[in-house]
Amino acid sequence: MKLPIILLCAMNLVGFEASAEPLTVGSKPPVITAINQDGLPVDFGEIYAKGTTLVYFFPKAGTPGCTAQACSLRDSFADLEREGLQIVGVSEDKPESQRKFREENKLPFPLIADSDGKVAAAFGVPTTMGLAKRQSFIIKDDKIVWTSLQAKTAEHAQEVQAALDSLK
Repeated sequence: MKLPIILLCAMNLVGFEASAEPLTVGSKPPVITAINQDGLPVDFGEIYAKGTTLVYFFPKAGTPGCTAQACSLRDSFADLEREGLQIVGVSEDKPESQRKFREENKLPFPLIADSDGKVAAAFGVPTTMGLAKRQSFIIKDDKIVWTSLQAKTAEHAQEVQAALDSLK
């Protein structure tokens, strides 16, 4: 059953929305360990050490907007990878949901199962009832060099490519 919009708005007013200030350009990225789609630990510090990294947050695996966003990045993955970019997707889904979403959409990048919301909190990404807001961060040389606090869905890869071009 869908909750009426007025009820969702009221819930946000009484604290069902977890909010913080998202990290800004120039900030150090959080070094945190989380679980990937296979239930294995992933150390974000080790990921950053390998090169420029896109960490993108999405609300829910398998939903139309999140699928469009992930597939946009998948379809441009080879070009983005040639630019030296690695990609990590994050949502508060369980590992099983992330694995299914990754397999169904043939995503060539890992998905983090942030079931406890610690990764979203570390990046300052607001959540509503366990759903992270769609936001993205590019990390390079141990600092955040670009953010999108209202990341697009089907055009996300183009948005990221434009950001990479501006960083050259």
